[in-house]
Amino acid sequence: MKYTKLLATALAGSLLLGGAGLTRADDKALIDANTERALNWLRTSDGHTAQLLERAAGVLIFPDIVEMGFGVGGEFGEGSLLVGGQTIDYYATAGETFGMGPESQFKAKAIFFMTEEALDTFRARRSLRVGEHVQVPVMPSGSYALDSREAHLGMVFSEDGMVSGLALDGDHITRILR
Repeated sequence: MKYTKLLATALAGSLLLGGAGLTRADDKALIDANTERALNWLRTSDGHTAQLLERAAGVLIFPDIVEMGFGVGGEFGEGSLLVGGQTIDYYATAGETFGMGPESQFKAKAIFFMTEEALDTFRARRSLRVGEHVQVPVMPSGSYALDSREAHLGMVFSEDGMVSGLALDGDHITRILR
């Protein structure tokens, strides 16, 4: 299991550094456009999720998660941290694959910071690992999230809807320059 995690992290890291030469990091315009698409989906998916977006001190959106597999599954994506509806930083995530089928046009993750303290603590770190530095329970819907008292809330979704039964534990999140 440790070998699997190490290989997935190394693969994602090589993509971050462009070592494979097959992919290119997204630029600000593409990340912003994809983030807006994901936010629009979240706002219109149900009224509860729209309320959650309004209540959160900030939200980290990874709008386009790419799954990779060369014997071992991994995933990678770049996204935006929004506060007051404005992008204030860019981040990358890498981790083990979360098991969605290839038929989805996009696969995305969101982490909601429900308190200023949770947001400030996150921003004070350059990188972190979910499950080790911060706990982020994944919510199956906006209504469950609104009832939660957690400081961090996660959602995984695609154009087909919310995806439940998944965890963000093990994801590495790193601030990037764009």
